[in-house]
Amino acid sequence: MRKKLTIVFVVVLLLLILDQLIKIYIKSSFEPGQTNALFGDWFLLHYIENPGMAFGTTFGTGIWHKLALSIFRFIAIGFLIYYLVKQAKKNTSLEFLLVFGLILAGAAGNLIDSMFYDFFFPLNPCDSFNQMPGSGIKAVCSDYGFNYPVELRHQGFMLGSVVDMFQFNVNWPQWVPVLGGQQIFPAIWNLADACISTGVILILIRQRTYFPKKKQAEETTV
Repeated sequence: MRKKLTIVFVVVLLLLILDQLIKIYIKSSFEPGQTNALFGDWFLLHYIENPGMAFGTTFGTGIWHKLALSIFRFIAIGFLIYYLVKQAKKNTSLEFLLVFGLILAGAAGNLIDSMFYDFFFPLNPCDSFNQMPGSGIKAVCSDYGFNYPVELRHQGFMLGSVVDMFQFNVNWPQWVPVLGGQQIFPAIWNLADACISTGVILILIRQRTYFPKKKQAEETTV
């Protein structure tokens, strides 16, 4: 049990470190909206930030929406740790534990952004992703020699935005009905998002192995 858990949490830690190193590099080196080719023209680095969930999806932009999302992530992380330990005690396969470890790493990676980034990085009121009309937090943006009032997003613990940077730049062939010429996957994402998605996809593909029927579960372990 201890050996399996050690392997899983080492993998989770390595993924978290890599995720944060990439985000800090992008946030420190790129201008908002900057795009650089990573692998040819089909895989890009495109710096944005989002206040919501994976792949830039949102859960509302108000302070309570953001807090609810961060608290949900926090609870999910606690549940995943508990579940991993519980399954390890049942001598569950290392593969199964690693898959849930991927989801744990992804959830923790994005939570770190929202918990701490507002304390370590200055907020530029001119960046569109830092603006939130209706928030009541007034500021002045000085851009291209012009000053104009803006309203900023809420800031602080669990209120920070998530840094995204990866983007596939591949379009559907023109002959494809309806979708022809449009991007196959337009979302911009990060390593944490990829970890969560990979874990969920593997669970869906391998669900019969990971969650055998009750009779089988009583006779064999996963």
